[in-house]
Amino acid sequence: MKKKKVVIIGSGFSGLSTAAYLAKSGMNVTIIEKNKEIGGRSRVIQEKGYTFDMGPSWYWMPDIFEEFFKEFDIPEQDMYSLIKLDPGFKMIFESEEIEINADFKEICKTFEKYEKGGSKKLKKFIDDAEIKYNVGIKFLNKSPGVSILEFFNKDILLNLSHLDLLKSYKQCVRNNFSNPYLINILEFPVLFLGASASNMPALYSLMTYSALKQGTFYPMKGFHQVINSMQTVCTNLDVKFVTNEAVEKINIYNRKVDSILTDKNRTIDADIIVASADYAHVEEKLINKEYRNYSKTYWQKKKFSPSSLIFYLGINKKIKKLIHHNLFFDEDVDQHMDETYKKEIWPKKPLFYVCCPSKTDNTVAPKGKENIFILIPIAAGVTDSEEVREKYFNLIIKRIENYCKQSIKDNIEYKKSYCVKDFKNDYNAYKGNAYGLANTLSQTANLKPKIYNKHIKNMFYTGQLTVPGPGVPPALISGKIVSDFIKKKNL
Repeated sequence: MKKKKVVIIGSGFSGLSTAAYLAKSGMNVTIIEKNKEIGGRSRVIQEKGYTFDMGPSWYWMPDIFEEFFKEFDIPEQDMYSLIKLDPGFKMIFESEEIEINADFKEICKTFEKYEKGGSKKLKKFIDDAEIKYNVGIKFLNKSPGVSILEFFNKDILLNLSHLDLLKSYKQCVRNNFSNPYLINILEFPVLFLGASASNMPALYSLMTYSALKQGTFYPMKGFHQVINSMQTVCTNLDVKFVTNEAVEKINIYNRKVDSILTDKNRTIDADIIVASADYAHVEEKLINKEYRNYSKTYWQKKKFSPSSLIFYLGINKKIKKLIHHNLFFDEDVDQHMDETYKKEIWPKKPLFYVCCPSKTDNTVAPKGKENIFILIPIAAGVTDSEEVREKYFNLIIKRIENYCKQSIKDNIEYKKSYCVKDFKNDYNAYKGNAYGLANTLSQTANLKPKIYNKHIKNMFYTGQLTVPGPGVPPALISGKIVSDFIKKKNL
């Protein structure tokens, strides 16, 4: 029997995941990637002896990664070396800094230190979050978001009281804790999911369970090692890769994809097409209006996750006080959230994140030097210019220098910025968003854009703009969901 030809647009986590599952089922899979490197947002920069992960740096939900590689009979430890960070991360406040240890018992002691009864309340909170995690992940793995009947399963019905589907995450946290430091520690994991804690469903305490109970991990030599391992899985399954070539048009005949046309004026036949690229871009630019699932107005009304202003810095000396993951919450959190999610303007006094992987990994920077990644969450679609980038760089680097009590700016030997324009140019990201659609209640599960095209019989979508949502583990799950859906269709 002739193998089905599948073309996947985009080689990020969801694209690679989809490719692996479909190739394993016996299909002939080709991935088309517009950039020179495989990996989507998880590409890498190598300059002057430094290796920078361009995107994801938080390795949470380790069981999701483990399950993916187990599907292909490849032990995770054979693909990349994974270590658990201790401390997992540090929260830096105006007059206090708190390290979150790898040992949950130590975290409980920290909570007790800042709030009477905090240890007991945290254990109860995390026990509840663990139920959300176990039920939620199991549900997401089996739910393509195409029917309301997906919610009528035993696990969901038996745990409705624990899932708090109609309660906000802010309520979930603040009904239990009053200390502002502890509140920020618990609310931080949902910060990049696209909304403030007040607009995020309580279900997403599952993120906090992973952060505090499972812990924070790091793949040695960098997060891109995960991409390399997934690429190896795909290569072993005879997936073909075409890089530095963009899809210009999807050719449709009789309500079926016939082929794609690339910017190299090349036509590639396809029995099935899966868009792992930006959903809105694919609909608006690659197919005719009558075949689109959603209109321009639909996307304009959607709430998107933030974009980011990122700096990749090579420092020619060691930096004091920083650990691997550092979160600067030394300004007003509510103000930053309001300016990012409501006013959609540049934050006046931004919160930011500093990753210094060279504290853990001596392969990412030359000896005696530091690799630093700085990220400021900003509203998608804000005006992006070199002047604005430099203004924020000077503001942020000064705050880091004040915290570390040493000069840094004069010791920078490599510097690159990345912001809204780059997300648009490199990934065709709608409004230059960094993470996809916000996980608000009205944009969760079945309320997200569908994984299938309603007008084209053999076209499907995967990735952060559809189910389950933003983040690396959800992207791995998204690939499994859409591949299972395609196989059931028996096209």
